Amino acid sequence: MIGFLHFGSRGPFAYQVTAFDQGLKETGYVEGQNVAIEYRWAEGHYDRLAALATDLVSRKVDVITAIGPPCASAAKHAASTIPIVFTTGTDPVGDGLVASLSRPGGNLTGVSILAVELVPKRLELLSELVPRARMFALLVNPNNGYSEPMIRDVQEAARAKGLQLNILKASTESEIDGAFAIFANLHVDAVVIADDPFFVAQQKQLVALASRYHIPTTYQFREFAAAGGLVSYGPSLTTAIRQAGIYAGKIVKGAKPADLPVVQPTKFELVLNLKTAKALGLTVPDHLLALADEVIE
Repeated sequence: MIGFLHFGSRGPFAYQVTAFDQGLKETGYVEGQNVAIEYRWAEGHYDRLAALATDLVSRKVDVITAIGPPCASAAKHAASTIPIVFTTGTDPVGDGLVASLSRPGGNLTGVSILAVELVPKRLELLSELVPRARMFALLVNPNNGYSEPMIRDVQEAARAKGLQLNILKASTESEIDGAFAIFANLHVDAVVIADDPFFVAQQKQLVALASRYHIPTTYQFREFAAAGGLVSYGPSLTTAIRQAGIYAGKIVKGAKPADLPVVQPTKFELVLNLKTAKALGLTVPDHLLALADEVIE
C-alpha cells in the first residue's frame, strides 16, 4: 500500500495523480489491481500535513510519496522508518532530507527539481519579452523558508539589468488579490511569481489576476502558461512526479531509499503563450520563439 501526501486538492492536481500512476505502471503496478493508494490532500492548509502524515504512518503504508517541500518535511517527522519518496523544488541536502544526492543514506529519496534557482532566469526572460519594462515586481510567500535567498538572487539579477524591483509578499488568496491591486497602483511593468507550492495551488487565481490587470507575468511551470499565463520556465512537474511513481514502485518491490540517488532534472522547459502575448500587445522576439520548447497559440 502506498501513501500519497499532497499540499493541494485533487481537482487542480489530477494531472499529477495521472503522472504518478504512469510511473507506477512503468514498474508493474496499477492502482486497484496489484497496489492500493491512500490519498491525503491538505487542501492548501499546511497545518494539516503533520496529522495527515501521521495518519498514513498509522495505516502502515509501505511507502509515502510526499509532493512538495512542506509534505516532505511532514512525512520525515512522522515516519522514521517507512520509506519516503519526495518531490521538492528546494535543496534536499540543505533541508536535511538526505545526506547527499548520490547517497541519500536514510529512509528518504526522491526528485529535486531545482526550481528555486531558476527565479532570476525568469526575470531575465521576462525582460526580453517586455524590453521597455523598467519597473518589475517579485511576489513571494513569506512562509517559504527560501523566500529570502530568492529575493536576494532576483534583486541581483535586476540590478545587473538596471531594473527597479518591488518585493511583495502573499501567503493567502486575499493577500494575492491585494498584491496585484498594489502592482496596478504602482504601475508595475512586469511581475515574477516566485517559486512556492502555495502559488502552484493558486495557479488559476494568479493567471486570472495578471490578465485582469494586464500585467506581463512569468511563472514556474508549463501548467501556468497552458492556463493562460504569458510565459513559464522550469522543469517538468509531470516528469518529476512520474519519476516519484517509478521510485515508489521500486521501493514496493524491495528497493531501499538509501540506494536510490535523488534525481535532478536535465532539461528545463520554456513555454510561451502567444495568445496572451498578443492580448498584452507584446511581440515575442524571434530568438525566444526559437528557444521555446512549446509555443501555445
